Amino acid sequence: MIFVTSEKQKVNYFIKRKKESMCTAVTYNTKDHYFGRNLDLEYSYKETVTITPRNYEFKFRKVGNLKEHYAIIGMAYVSDDYPLYYDAINEKGLGMAGLNFPENADYKEEQENKNNVAPFEFIPYVLAQCSNISEVKKLLENINIALINFSEELPASPLHWIIADKESSITVESVKEGLKIYENPVGVLTNNPTFDIQMFNLNNYMSLSTKPPVNNFSKELNLKTYSRGMGAMGLPGDLSSASRFVKATFTKMNSISGDSESESISQFFHILDSVCQQRGCVYMGENLYEITIYSSCCNMDKGIYYYKTYENSQITAINMNKENLDGNTLISYKLIKGQQILEQN
Repeated sequence: MIFVTSEKQKVNYFIKRKKESMCTAVTYNTKDHYFGRNLDLEYSYKETVTITPRNYEFKFRKVGNLKEHYAIIGMAYVSDDYPLYYDAINEKGLGMAGLNFPENADYKEEQENKNNVAPFEFIPYVLAQCSNISEVKKLLENINIALINFSEELPASPLHWIIADKESSITVESVKEGLKIYENPVGVLTNNPTFDIQMFNLNNYMSLSTKPPVNNFSKELNLKTYSRGMGAMGLPGDLSSASRFVKATFTKMNSISGDSESESISQFFHILDSVCQQRGCVYMGENLYEITIYSSCCNMDKGIYYYKTYENSQITAINMNKENLDGNTLISYKLIKGQQILEQN
């Protein structure tokens, strides 16, 4: 058993494990547009739902500071008054999340004539300036994701990113070959392997269906279905990143929901629940198990950040538009982690 006591030990342990974490991010549209993710890890630190108002000054390491920008809401670890966002949306309805990408993420040395952006700056750098995917693609034309650590205690995590507006999404990967930008037609991202391989892997599951299967095995055999759901036999059920990509994509692409806010966010969390991790199923050694620390769902149209945690299955909402978005200081809400139970009698 590992005992983590001091604040510095907690930070170092969290960052070390975060590099090994597994996650799933998805988009979903009903009447409104939604964006969110599971953060899968075996140790939770002090992440908070954090709102960055329009006049908070973003101080970037190698590019010009931004004193005025779009307001942002998302899940972040705040260090030295700087929001290290895991996932977030801005007031224009653009969303972005960073997911673990070990062994594949390759950050570059600083390059002349490029905007050298640190990995920890990438989410705020994009969301602060862009309102849609078209603007993101333009911004990415001159970006180099440089190997710059936040601090000695907080080294750069190996990540890749999903970025989505209300109509489309892309995946961004900084790999050995350079910066790769993929159209993401499924609006799903997990971890390894690289996104092009994840998409190719879907070819192996094209026979899956929500409908009962037909007998293609042999016309000479009287084969029949004996259970509902057999059309999806072969759908992965393990918790590897490749399998979660397939299962989350199948679930999301076949999901049907009403248009109300309640129906929409409920369906969104059900999609994430299809690939969530339960304590005991993924052993990390030293009596530690990976779990879904939190799940988030952002209404990109209304600027509402919904979340639930491993111990608290109640959905909690924070509306960025109820805050002073013209301010200059961060606004953070601690997560409600204890189970909320309604006693009906």
